[in-house]
Amino acid sequence: MTDYVMPDPVVQVTDVQELAHDLVVIPNRRVQLVPNIGVIGGTHSVLVVETGLGPRNAETVLAFASEFARGRRLYLTTTHFHPEHAFGAQTFTGEATFLINRAQAEDLKGKGPGYIEMFKGLGEPVARQLDGVRLATPDLVYDHEHTLDLGGRTVELRATGQAHSKGDQVITVPDAGVMFTGDLVESGQFAIFPWFPPYDTDVSGTRWLAVMHRLAEQNPRLVVPGHGDIGGPHLLADVRDYLQLLRDETWLRRDSAMSEQTIIEEVEALMLAGHPQWEGQDWIEKGVACLCAEHTGQQGV
Repeated sequence: MTDYVMPDPVVQVTDVQELAHDLVVIPNRRVQLVPNIGVIGGTHSVLVVETGLGPRNAETVLAFASEFARGRRLYLTTTHFHPEHAFGAQTFTGEATFLINRAQAEDLKGKGPGYIEMFKGLGEPVARQLDGVRLATPDLVYDHEHTLDLGGRTVELRATGQAHSKGDQVITVPDAGVMFTGDLVESGQFAIFPWFPPYDTDVSGTRWLAVMHRLAEQNPRLVVPGHGDIGGPHLLADVRDYLQLLRDETWLRRDSAMSEQTIIEEVEALMLAGHPQWEGQDWIEKGVACLCAEHTGQQGV
């Protein structure tokens, strides 16, 4: 049996999907550490959502966006600070206005350096893409929400509050009914819980669940997840329902004074039985551990 080798996390401008007029997504092709990347146009400006992992991937994204824009002004935003989403922003310096919410900007500045080193440890293909990374400083920072006028089309940027990270941001295009969620939502994959105590414990399962209830109520036409296939509003409901079941089953066992390891084993078996086709099963354990730490003895949102 050979050791698993991570494929190169390279953005490829292939099979670009048009979701609406002047709105496309460069799909991640289900390659690890490659996000879905959005390019949203108006009459005078274009917004890019996500950079890809590191400056070389961002060069690919910038080249595509520049051709797409055909002289229109460029903006860049990222759904959260994690490396495959935001660590190519330096490439856009001088070419695009970089805007994000304040909590994400603080994450990028305070935790970004540690994440560079952590991700380099994932293997040579990742380290190669992160070579030469410099963490960019945003040009514009907002607190809770920001409406960006692209000309004949507005895009709404909203900070969700702590969930997958402290600085999660959702981007919606009202006229097209499209929502970009970043890693609040993945399709065909268990929710990614970056629970790495004591270094990183910012993820909150309970707050994430509350966010998903709010997002599901918005009922967008299309949802662009951080990773995986684009889908309808059922993607929001799928994550909401999974997080609720994960919380309820974890807390039920926590109330019985069961050991955390036994809780992990039992809940993991239950989640795998319910979603046998989903990828990323290692994240179940992280989710259970996070929810054990958040346990209050009270169920219900």
